[in-house]
Amino acid sequence: MKFMSAVHSDVGTKKKTNQDSLCLKIASTPTGEIALAVVCDGMGGLKKGELASATLIRAFSDWFELELPKIAGKDYSNEKVKEQWSNLIKEQNEIIGEYGNNNHLQLGTTLTAMLINGDDLLIVQVGDSRAYRITNKIIQLTEDQTVAQRDIKLGVMKPEDVKKDTRQNVLLQCIGASTTVHSEYVEGKVQPGEVYMLCTDGFRHEISNEEFLGLLTNNLLTNEAIMKKSLIDLVELNKKREEKDNITAMLLKVI
Repeated sequence: MKFMSAVHSDVGTKKKTNQDSLCLKIASTPTGEIALAVVCDGMGGLKKGELASATLIRAFSDWFELELPKIAGKDYSNEKVKEQWSNLIKEQNEIIGEYGNNNHLQLGTTLTAMLINGDDLLIVQVGDSRAYRITNKIIQLTEDQTVAQRDIKLGVMKPEDVKKDTRQNVLLQCIGASTTVHSEYVEGKVQPGEVYMLCTDGFRHEISNEEFLGLLTNNLLTNEAIMKKSLIDLVELNKKREEKDNITAMLLKVI
């Protein structure tokens, strides 16, 4: 596989610092390119959220550079990556949590990370950042780990009521502020022409899926300049609609 990509992050209209962090790395191999995309949202109401998100991004970046090459050959499997990622997340949860305890701070971060190797797709999820697949339709691949989403699954809340519920952004867990973290994994196969989007919650609160498709459907994203402009236009639309959070998104198109 090969990829086109674009990223964009904005502090937004209300906050003084951008607590979102992101990482996009693409490496060439004899059999094609491998792509790692990661977005993290430092907890908005928690002090030093930007430190938590940046710390986790650095850990995944180092993993891509140092550990992935050891398993990326003919013996590659998603199971090996899942084992390494689970250990990495556990370790970072302890590191960030210990830093907070030692400095009398409360800090944490969400995580959505995606790896594409050949036609293998692997996503790990903690919190409420999201991953989507976009073709001529948009499909949410991850599930929010929030109180509101839990209540929807239990049948005590309807999906259409989420936006009116004050618990829509209350997380069930995050890295650094939870005693233990239970990572959720999504696996699948990718095909040329598909577009993958990762974003923090600030990018999606004010934008409908129909509006996403209006700018991000795969046949419109013919080069990286168009991909970048589409992200910028959507971020500016979010700001125009008075989104208060930091706003971050990235696109990865399989070619």
